[in-house]
Amino acid sequence: MKVAFGLKAHSGWAALVVLGTTGDGPQVVDRRRVELVEKEDASWAKQPYHAAEDLEAGEARDLVARGIASARRIAVREARAAAQRALEAGHEVVACAVLASDPMPDWTVDEILAVHFRMHKAEGVLFKDALARAAEACGLRLVGIPEKQLDQHAARALAGPASRVKQTIASLGKSVGPPWGKDQKDAALAALIALRGRPGGPGRERG
Repeated sequence: MKVAFGLKAHSGWAALVVLGTTGDGPQVVDRRRVELVEKEDASWAKQPYHAAEDLEAGEARDLVARGIASARRIAVREARAAAQRALEAGHEVVACAVLASDPMPDWTVDEILAVHFRMHKAEGVLFKDALARAAEACGLRLVGIPEKQLDQHAARALAGPASRVKQTIASLGKSVGPPWGKDQKDAALAALIALRGRPGGPGRERG
């Protein structure tokens, strides 16, 4: 069947839900936690800006660059693995939805490290951006959905009242069992938007 990925990122990991459709409606094809840092680097790579906060400027920039490069590399690896699993199961991946943050100003690493709230913002964007880049690197049609506007995008894309959409997502959780918390629900909703959205080939598409 045709399937879409839905991804909701946190610091160092993401919730992945893969949805397909049958005559009976949407179906969960895969659901898992995707690690976006190596175990041996977890102590700093989950929050590279915080890890670099007390370092000399040059060392701080190097550590942040390593963290970003690592996140992007692992995200590509995990996206390829997810796509391969879907392919081996006989499915066609038609889109990858990533829940995105508000755009971040074009701050330098030094400017981010100078203000603590900027560090939190940068780390909030880092893994979401890595997943979006990974989708494109793997040739998947990217659907970027602002996380704060998920419900509005769902109402528009799915052409139905919010109560019905939430009921659909809740029923998916009953079919697969726990865990089915907010992360899984949001990722599933993003995947459903991508699955029922506009057709198209690989490329970036903002939801």
